[in-house]
Amino acid sequence: MFFDPETWVAIAFVILMVVFGYLGVFKKVMVALDHRADRIKAELDDATRLKQEAAKVLADYKARSATAEREAADIIANAKSEAERIATEAKAKMEDFVARRTKTAEGKIALAEAQALADVRAAAAEAAVQAASTILSQSVRGQVADDLLAKGITEVRQKLN
Repeated sequence: MFFDPETWVAIAFVILMVVFGYLGVFKKVMVALDHRADRIKAELDDATRLKQEAAKVLADYKARSATAEREAADIIANAKSEAERIATEAKAKMEDFVARRTKTAEGKIALAEAQALADVRAAAAEAAVQAASTILSQSVRGQVADDLLAKGITEVRQKLN
């Protein structure tokens, strides 16, 4: 039995354990393990806390994103309605502008027609006066002719204009 290597290993192991117990190695190992367990527990607590904070931040960002999307949709809807309103106003203003320009053009045309008619009448009156003057000057002579000519010219001008 003393010559078996397993026996000597067992004896050496027991002696080693007694020496470790005497030197307080077990207490040091236990303290080191306790510290390690405390450190691991603290890291787990921190990880749990960080996870909860990340979940809160994620929820906050999701809420902000949803709010931003709603605001963007509202802005787009408002912009579309504003564009439609502006287009309607522009169309109405354009129609009003065209109507006023048409009315102004028609007025100018009517005025030009009246002016042309007056010019034609004046030219006709002038031609008639010239013709009457020529005829009367050739057929009637003297003071009577001058009086008749002046009176006739005045009457023709008054009637034609």
